[in-house]
Amino acid sequence: MSSDHTNNPNPAPIEVTGSHLAVAKEMLIMAAPTVATMTSYTLMQFVDGWMVSQITPADPVYLTAQGNGSVWSFAPTSFFMGLVGVVNTYVAQNLGAGTPRNGAAYAWNAIWLALALWASVLLPATLVVPHVFAAMHASSPQLVELETAYAQILLMGGIFTMTSRSIAQYFYGMHRPSITLVGALAGNLTNLVFNYLLIYGNFGFPTLGVKGAAIATVIGSFVEMIIPLTIFLSAKYNTLYSTRAAWKPDLHRIREIIKLGWPAAVMFGNELICWAIFMTYYAGHFGVNHNNAGWIVLRYMHLSFMPAVGLSYACTAIVGKCLGAGRPDLVPRRAALGVTMAMIYMGLCALAFVIFREDLVRVFVSNELLKSKPDAAADVIAIAAGLMIIAALFQIFDGLGITLVGVLRGAGDTVWPGVVTIILSWVCILGLGAGLTFLVPQWELKSKGPWIAAAVYIILLGLALAWRFKSGAWKKIKVIDRPICAGH
Repeated sequence: MSSDHTNNPNPAPIEVTGSHLAVAKEMLIMAAPTVATMTSYTLMQFVDGWMVSQITPADPVYLTAQGNGSVWSFAPTSFFMGLVGVVNTYVAQNLGAGTPRNGAAYAWNAIWLALALWASVLLPATLVVPHVFAAMHASSPQLVELETAYAQILLMGGIFTMTSRSIAQYFYGMHRPSITLVGALAGNLTNLVFNYLLIYGNFGFPTLGVKGAAIATVIGSFVEMIIPLTIFLSAKYNTLYSTRAAWKPDLHRIREIIKLGWPAAVMFGNELICWAIFMTYYAGHFGVNHNNAGWIVLRYMHLSFMPAVGLSYACTAIVGKCLGAGRPDLVPRRAALGVTMAMIYMGLCALAFVIFREDLVRVFVSNELLKSKPDAAADVIAIAAGLMIIAALFQIFDGLGITLVGVLRGAGDTVWPGVVTIILSWVCILGLGAGLTFLVPQWELKSKGPWIAAAVYIILLGLALAWRFKSGAWKKIKVIDRPICAGH
């Protein structure tokens, strides 16, 4: 990646040719950095989990605590992530319409919303999570202590994550994803370095175990935030796009973000809470080993779906720019390319999940655990290997749904996907999941039960979003007032 490409603030003009090569080139230029950014997050989380799994004395409780603490600390933040995804939409459509200076105000007001959410929700939530975990895992006080500490630290540092995501969506919308990639790589590297120092107590640092992993994540989040924020505030970007001038809170822009973004906020927040209940309560109902096995499988699912999330962000920016330029006719081929790329990649991941399932699971089962607690280790491996097969079944449908959410978001179509996601997640993940967890013990599914429910949810959601895109309803949605001189 050249520095010229990273720092050049002048976006390329929209490609209007119909050739397959031109469309592929456009997608590659936009998607490569966003996919690389999401992949870097995934690799960091993967190594993060592996480092926690190596804590001594060996015990499945460490990785379980990290997973549980992470998902519940991210639950309130996920509402914000869904909300600010539309910053990408507004910025991209203004870029396509020839009014890129309007974009900075959306980034700033997303930051103000982040501060408000942090003060009013995340900080008070630090007082609530101990009671949540105590209610779910009363029989495992060590697990409650570790997962509570991890969640509280991440909640306190959540302002860095939310601010960095606000700026990232601005640069995605401006078709400058490489800037976000640089920040993500630096933040993730910082995280891993401090993991090594704080988890194990190397080079004179205190041995903090799971708490050390949480602190390292917060430090990495700060580094990830500061790099793109510095570029956003630079003299060059301020001259071209008035990035400093728009710093004051603007109720009109805030209302615009909330008006378009609330369905996505509810969609992602609701989905994350459903997954949190599914992973910590339903799967956790069968004990630490089942809970641990589920988190191992989810680590590999991240390797599969997070690059697709990056592709989804790229599709949002590309679709937004096309529609801002008044060219809805350019969208279907770009959407088809994005969907095809995601489904091929995730299909290959599914194949690996099945063929190499036991080898993949063993990566997170330390040698010390195999020696000191062989029965527990064997149990975790057997459970996780079975769950890997279930996860493989829905990977292609997950790729379909993830990509089309980004396509529809770029068009401003957020309400319908949000409503459908909420309905399906409650019916399938929570409803069917509860039934298979608590009502049919004679089937002896154990933690496979809620995982089957999750598979049904992802398959149905992918098919529903495909129908929505095919219907063409997204073409009727107006996001910005396009200048008469813009477009074709």
